[in-house]
Amino acid sequence: MFDIEQELKKIPQKSGVYLMKDENQQIIYVGKAINLKNRVRQYFQNNKNHAPKVQTMVQHIKEFEYIITDSEMEALLLECNLIKKHRPFYNVLLKDDKAYPYIKITNEDYPRIFVTRNIEKDKAKYIGPITDAFAVKETVDTIHKIWPIRKCKKILPRDIGKERPCLNYHIGQCCAPCDNQISKHDYQNMITEAEQFIHGKHEEMMKRMEKEMYEASKNMEFEKAAALRDKLLSIKSISEKQKMANTGLGDCDVAAFVRAYDEGLAQMFFIREGKVTGREQYHLHSVENRTRSEVMTEFIKQFYSGTAYIPKEIILQEELVTEEKELLKQFLTQKRGNKVTFTIPKKGEKHKLVQLAWKNAMISFEQSGERLKREEQKTIGAIQEIQQALHLPQTLQRVEAYDISNTQGFESVGAMVVFENGKAKYSDYRKFKIKTVIGANDFASMQEVIYRRMQHAIIEQKQCKSGNFSKMPNLILMDGGMIQVQAAESVLKELNIDIPVCGMIKDDKHRTKAMIFQQKEIVLRNNTEGFKLLTRIQDEVHRFAIEYHRKLREQKAIHSILDDIPNIGEVRKKALMKHFGNIENIAKADVEQLLEVSQMTIASAESVYQFFRKQ
Repeated sequence: MFDIEQELKKIPQKSGVYLMKDENQQIIYVGKAINLKNRVRQYFQNNKNHAPKVQTMVQHIKEFEYIITDSEMEALLLECNLIKKHRPFYNVLLKDDKAYPYIKITNEDYPRIFVTRNIEKDKAKYIGPITDAFAVKETVDTIHKIWPIRKCKKILPRDIGKERPCLNYHIGQCCAPCDNQISKHDYQNMITEAEQFIHGKHEEMMKRMEKEMYEASKNMEFEKAAALRDKLLSIKSISEKQKMANTGLGDCDVAAFVRAYDEGLAQMFFIREGKVTGREQYHLHSVENRTRSEVMTEFIKQFYSGTAYIPKEIILQEELVTEEKELLKQFLTQKRGNKVTFTIPKKGEKHKLVQLAWKNAMISFEQSGERLKREEQKTIGAIQEIQQALHLPQTLQRVEAYDISNTQGFESVGAMVVFENGKAKYSDYRKFKIKTVIGANDFASMQEVIYRRMQHAIIEQKQCKSGNFSKMPNLILMDGGMIQVQAAESVLKELNIDIPVCGMIKDDKHRTKAMIFQQKEIVLRNNTEGFKLLTRIQDEVHRFAIEYHRKLREQKAIHSILDDIPNIGEVRKKALMKHFGNIENIAKADVEQLLEVSQMTIASAESVYQFFRKQ
């Protein structure tokens, strides 16, 4: 049993990060402190002085843990990483920031440039995150048109000269470093230019290119001069498409936000060489009962912890929290490599830019609010349509759908998907590996799945736990007809649980056709929102079940064939697969052919040969 009073006495007076947990061990808040002991104790003292949201959070804290750091800077970095990893409910969050794409410049002798959504610890450069996925793709496509940077995954210089250049080289879209057609120095110059282009350094780049073009022409290197001319024209064309006027500023970012109740939207303008070269918007969550300074501080902290490029000046709509301002400045200065300043303008050009960012945030926030309302109305309408068609008295707040998947009775699995208020709740999805049924028996398999799910609920309710299983559905949907419905109903009856069960039947083309409820077929018009939602649920539970089944089947296939052969370990298994390509070719090979694999001995080759002859 976690005794909060006793644990508070043990906290050291050092800098670090603290994590608050609820009764289900879920992390609900992450914070940092110069003095952990003083900061954590504050939550449990003078509770009436806290904001309403903090009071609510404290009521849910059942446990806490902390991580000591060597410095406040280290605590700041750790806090940002933990918030991104755990996405605690009571922290100000950038919604879906993980999904935003980055432009990646790989850390290779001959780097590649491409779009990615995953940041790895590989010393590569990541530029972003950028919310406009189309704009990212367009930028990378433009780079490959102007600079013939390689796209292949060859390991260079190791693979230089091993193969002929690919098609991209012959159509002028690759400089073929794999065939030694370009020096490492010249290739790196291309990467530098491309990176400057991404950051909007057009003027500086064009001046240098123009100078190089005239020098090449003067030295009668007309082919080089023509190539530089074409690059210049392309960059000029793109530069002229940036309609917004020159602000007269250098490189800086502008941040503003709006909020209503618990939601908000932050708008960023990116200014490079005095021009607004791009803008991004980020939805904020859990901003109610926070000061404007707190919201701005949390946004800046999370945004710049995930970006590769830091400008020398960041223009803000609001002051940052006083205690955090200097630390943030140090953090960003360290990341940039030279001084970073925060500016909160009250007049002039910078103030106008802040106002422009704020107006854009307001428009986007209103539009997204209207869109969400429309989507909500559609979803509620769909739920109500299904409810009315089945003549159910209770609102369908939570719907669970089930499906069974197997191959001729092997690796039989069950799947459960959850839709709350018409939207998929992925965190509540569950997979079931069938344990008690042998062979292809969908009826018995479905009985097992429903029984196990309901037993979990009964146990959680008895123990007064609020886990995912304790929430009972208002409707159970089965991917199938009367057999599946009867399987579920028989278990519910045995457990004395009253939940309506409805089947989802398909037509000859395996598309959703109708519902089957209380032994009657109920057809919805296929152009209605209710029918579309039903189709989405049926497709989703089928997908989830079949993906789990395939995963188990593939694991079993690999294990049962290679891992069960005497004298064949992980190294030899990989070597055999690499040499022969697939299991079928290994099975056909004789001892001599097996011995062609360098890791194989006579004993291991004999083992493989004899194993497949016994099959």
